[in-house]
Amino acid sequence: MRALLAESPPLWWSLLYFFCLLCGYYVLRPVRDAMGASGDVSAVFPPGVLAWASGRGIDLGGYTLQVLFTTTFVVMVLLQPLYGALVAHFPRRVFLPVVYLAFIACLFGFHALFVHDVPGRGGLFFVWVAVFNMFAVTVFWSYMADVFDNDHAKRFYGFIGAGGTIGALAGPALTSALVGAIGVANLLLVSAGFLGICLLCIVKLRPWALRRERLNRDASGERAMGGSIIAGLKRVATSPILRALAVLMFFGVGVGTLLYNEQAAIVKAFYPDARDATRYYSLIDAAVNTTTLLIQLVLTRWLLRRHGVAPALLVPAFAIVCGYALLALSPLPILVAIVQVATRAGEFSLGKPGRETIYTRVDRESRYKGKAVIDTVVYRAGDLSFVWLHKWLAVFGSRVVFAVGVGVAGCLALAAWRVVRVQRDLPEQGAVGEPPA
Repeated sequence: MRALLAESPPLWWSLLYFFCLLCGYYVLRPVRDAMGASGDVSAVFPPGVLAWASGRGIDLGGYTLQVLFTTTFVVMVLLQPLYGALVAHFPRRVFLPVVYLAFIACLFGFHALFVHDVPGRGGLFFVWVAVFNMFAVTVFWSYMADVFDNDHAKRFYGFIGAGGTIGALAGPALTSALVGAIGVANLLLVSAGFLGICLLCIVKLRPWALRRERLNRDASGERAMGGSIIAGLKRVATSPILRALAVLMFFGVGVGTLLYNEQAAIVKAFYPDARDATRYYSLIDAAVNTTTLLIQLVLTRWLLRRHGVAPALLVPAFAIVCGYALLALSPLPILVAIVQVATRAGEFSLGKPGRETIYTRVDRESRYKGKAVIDTVVYRAGDLSFVWLHKWLAVFGSRVVFAVGVGVAGCLALAAWRVVRVQRDLPEQGAVGEPPA
């Protein structure tokens, strides 16, 4: 690890970038989760929305998460053309900083809303954090595919992911340590500070992105990409590899959403005391982060360099199939915890780096526009579909939920196999630059 850092300055900046990005996000996440779980609907929904629902006999308190997830999906779809226009009409040196400056400006706006306890701030913040997480992380990995070629991605992405995992551990720790002293509103300014460091990393990594493009004769990111603002949707519809990645994303989100929602029901039944439930969740998070970090540091780089993306995608998928089959037979909290750790750790340490290396081998429009559609619209479509599916399946009990989950996990494994097959036809060092759609 020390030798790799010494030989590769961009690895240092990429580690710092991903650390600060996820640390800033995980500072915000407890605030978001508290808003989503709030029993005060006036803090979550604006007065006008509450009055409209009340007039129709609808208790929004019983559908808080479903409404927030649905709203998030709609916002993602509406923002996609805006992001497409930004990427199409401005060079990388402009649109990357603009994305992060916009998020920083929003945090200052939310700071004012929280300071003055504005009604409806919770729902707006919940949706915004989901949008921020999707777009900011998507832009990060798209930029990494500009900075590193396929060979370097296989060597470095495990370590870069580890930097993000450490940030994910540091963020909640900062929130716990600071919230009592500075309050919830000022935590948003802490997150804004981390995003400011991300801007510095973007600037420092620019020469390495230019160098990589010159060496591999890629289309330059210093020129506007051009093309349609909905080119990302067209790319996903017409590109075999992007279609395969979209299907993989949809079912990957599906198994996670079904497991997360049914876990909440099981924990509520087995651990009615809030302290016991909190302890249960904290142990899972600690196990997930520890397992993820160990795999990222020890196994990910070796696996990607020696065997390519196939085991990184297939091993987590088949582990999820086995986990759901086990839970369909015996949905006990300890088994749910084990499967949750295996699912999330496998995704963060193997599945995610495996998918991201593939984007180093496609053209820039697929890398920025197509990838953004998959990571935002397709992701949230999966979230939305399976959160409502779970609400229907939950009526029949945990075993039915997990039995259906076996089928969803099977679809995930087939989708992973499809990605492995299609990516074999991609060039090893990326596309030279196809005409924009």
